[in-house]
Amino acid sequence: MDRLDNAVRPYAWGSPTAIPHLLGVEPTGEPQAEMWMGAHPGAPSRTPRGTLVEVIDADPERELGARAVARFGPRLPFLLKLLAAGAPLSLQVHPNLEQARAGHADEERRGIPLDAPHRNYKDPNHKPELICALTEFDGLCGFRDPVEAAGLFDGLGVGSLKPYADLLRARPEDAALREVLTAILGADPEETARTVAEAAAACTRLGGAYAPYADIAHHYPGDPGVLAAMLLNHVRLQPGEALFLGAGVPHAYLSGLGVEIMANSDNVLRCGLTPKHVDVPELLRIVRFEPSDPGVLRPEASPDGEEVYPTPIEEFRLSRYVLPEGGGAHDITRDTPQILLCTAGSVRVGEHGLGPGRSVFVPAGEKAEISGAGTLFRATVIV
Repeated sequence: MDRLDNAVRPYAWGSPTAIPHLLGVEPTGEPQAEMWMGAHPGAPSRTPRGTLVEVIDADPERELGARAVARFGPRLPFLLKLLAAGAPLSLQVHPNLEQARAGHADEERRGIPLDAPHRNYKDPNHKPELICALTEFDGLCGFRDPVEAAGLFDGLGVGSLKPYADLLRARPEDAALREVLTAILGADPEETARTVAEAAAACTRLGGAYAPYADIAHHYPGDPGVLAAMLLNHVRLQPGEALFLGAGVPHAYLSGLGVEIMANSDNVLRCGLTPKHVDVPELLRIVRFEPSDPGVLRPEASPDGEEVYPTPIEEFRLSRYVLPEGGGAHDITRDTPQILLCTAGSVRVGEHGLGPGRSVFVPAGEKAEISGAGTLFRATVIV
């Protein structure tokens, strides 16, 4: 069992204070967006035995277990993060497994370097993900009902939005959403900038349900993603609530601190709210044009105190223990690899004492007993 030393990524949208506050360290003044826990080659966790990539490569079956290696290969199939959004993240979707494999193979054939800014498919894997709120957490997830989106546009009183509202009402749901999103993203940039400016002013004036879009426009003035965001469900998670984001579901995180877990992939298609590469045609090919309920998840309690966030995939399983003072010890040994992250209080895992933001990697089959008073998240796989 190894204590992890984890890299913090200073992406521009990150909160300068949320992760340092959780860790109990002084902020640097720079944005602190994500703390990565896992064996992603971009920023692997460090252990006393080397990076977690090196530790797993040295003996995959010992570290991951035979069943996990047989199912996922000799690599840790998930990446766990602390995510602190101080500004909106990009409006994006992730491909399914078949799309990722085909897209990766195509870009390999065309000789696009893996580190090229315009590369879409950096690996042949899908990227389902789950975000669990530690603070109040705002995000966008999945398409609204088109008629509801039309009403949102109408309420702004911006004349140039009327054609979009009419389209949303006049066609079948999937065709309406496809046509309007395509039109928004393909419109003349100068006209779009004027429309976004008018919409942003109206959002600021109206407040209420429009307030999130005023904030988005403040961070990304003139960006067509501001209008595209109004087609999506706005969700406000309370601490302990979560969202699962499957392939093809458009989404963006707006603000808050959470624990995020995902398949170990870096495949993202973006259409706005970002200075990074935007590939509208490829995103439109991947997006699932169907209105949906965001499906806020609450953990399901088991008799031993574990609270599990149910998801329909095998690459990761996220749960938590909320340990009361004097509650005794719990044996959480598994024959699959685990990363354990403390987010509140003080928890002991074997010989390791963990405070907020501290984590350990537990190899498959390694005896793991937890105790103390605090909140501990548990990441593993389903095999």
